[in-house]
Amino acid sequence: MRYRKNVQFNFVSSEMLLSRKGEEIPVRPYTTQKIGLAAVIMMVSVFFSRVIGLVREMVIAYIGGAGSAVDAYQVAFVIPEILNHIVASGFLSVTFIPIFSRYLSLDQEEEGWRVFSIIFTGFGTLLFLGILLAMAFAPTIVSIIAPGLGDPSVKAQAVRMTRIILPAQLFFFTGGLLMAVQFAKGHFTFPAFAPLLYNIGIILGGGFLGGRIGMEGFSWGVLAGAFLGNFVLQLWGALRVGMRFTLNLYFQHPDLKRYVVLTLPLMVGLTMTFSTEIFFKLFGSYLPSGSISGLNYGFRVMLILVGVFGQAVGVASFPFMARLAAEGQLEEMNRLMDRTLRHLSLVIPVSVLGMVLRKEIVILLFQRGRFDEAAVEITSQALLYLLAGTFAFAAQTIVVRAYYAVQNTLFPALFGSLAVVLSLPLYWLGMHFMGGRGVALAVSVSAILQVSLLYRVWNARRSNQEYRRVYRAYARMVGLGLALGLIFEWLKRYGLPPISALPWIQSAWTCAVIGVAFLCLLYLIGRLFRIPEIEAFAAAKESKPKKGGSIEKLL
Repeated sequence: MRYRKNVQFNFVSSEMLLSRKGEEIPVRPYTTQKIGLAAVIMMVSVFFSRVIGLVREMVIAYIGGAGSAVDAYQVAFVIPEILNHIVASGFLSVTFIPIFSRYLSLDQEEEGWRVFSIIFTGFGTLLFLGILLAMAFAPTIVSIIAPGLGDPSVKAQAVRMTRIILPAQLFFFTGGLLMAVQFAKGHFTFPAFAPLLYNIGIILGGGFLGGRIGMEGFSWGVLAGAFLGNFVLQLWGALRVGMRFTLNLYFQHPDLKRYVVLTLPLMVGLTMTFSTEIFFKLFGSYLPSGSISGLNYGFRVMLILVGVFGQAVGVASFPFMARLAAEGQLEEMNRLMDRTLRHLSLVIPVSVLGMVLRKEIVILLFQRGRFDEAAVEITSQALLYLLAGTFAFAAQTIVVRAYYAVQNTLFPALFGSLAVVLSLPLYWLGMHFMGGRGVALAVSVSAILQVSLLYRVWNARRSNQEYRRVYRAYARMVGLGLALGLIFEWLKRYGLPPISALPWIQSAWTCAVIGVAFLCLLYLIGRLFRIPEIEAFAAAKESKPKKGGSIEKLL
């Protein structure tokens, strides 16, 4: 795929783009349709993945509630996540796509598959050995990462489930590479199904086995879901795009060294989401039973907004951002990123709505089976503070990809690691003075500081001044969200008459009335005061769909 030299992806218009001189010029339909189709596929995938992931958490809540068994299940993911991070399985698309795409653009696809085989063989072997070592030393490592788990039976459960989940990391690594080659060739459909099958596997594992072996059933579901969604399906997809693989241990290839240079910072660096998952277990292990579970349930609800508003666009746009960066079109890439970030500011008032309805949301989603009123209180309080950082997690999915697009993985990794270390006092103070709520607040404060500084550093070395409009957009949305939040919090408490003594009926009634009124008032204020982000979103929704869909208007 070739890009016209002075073309920029416009967030608002799908038919006209801006040149460097500010003149509107037409873009080739093929490019627009490819990006639009990719975004549609990934948005649908992320949406359904989050929905099914939420169903997964509901099943876990039903079977395990917010007790020690669920805490052990959450701790069981820490060692696999660390191992996954060490081999950078989650970053394979970011680091491998630019390398493989270069061979495709030079019409040297055979050499691209050779590099693919070298990376797969070398890092796959390293991961396999790491899994064996982690399984052997699981008891010791669990004691280190969750030192507050005093109950030997809970710790034994965590170790047993850790050993079940660990082999799934080999499937995640394999799937990451197989998805990367599909992305590089412009195929998004099979990768889009990976998280769906993974979550379905967990649900079925827990549903069928949970009654007999408890939370361990979900662990077997993790292994089965990873095998089917991330290995079997992605192998089929990669074969369809022409995958050629041979065992190859040639470690002197220059692109293997280049891959290691790009990936090494991501292996040793600490990202926002990764550190959050670790700190939940570390600090939560010192809190009362169920605290880790409550933090995790709240975090999963918050990530739905992050996925819908940020992750899908970030994943779909990255291959195109990387190509623009490779062609030296940094000004166009910056404008795309800034417009995307401005529109992502809409997540702020939506997050405020979630804060207002925090308890009702938790009741509707989780209060059944073993998930009692105490669990509702723990989770809803965590959700309140976690939602304050939603916009930071969403924005981070875009900002960090700007660095990756110019193949700068070192700075964001070093910056993120330093920020994580500096945030440790926030977590300790939060845990000490506010318990689980304090840990959730520390997550949000740390995320906001990290993404704000990372974005400012990116713009400090560039002449682009459009970032000031991004700050104004976010300040505007924070003010609007706070005002609406206060109004509707008062309305929920004092102005909305109860209609039922049953919690789920009352919660559904409250969510329906408050939610519709909140969104309608937000829309009216946006149109009345001509708030650009709300007007652009409304225009995209109201315009008549054309070929390629109105999603192209968001790119």
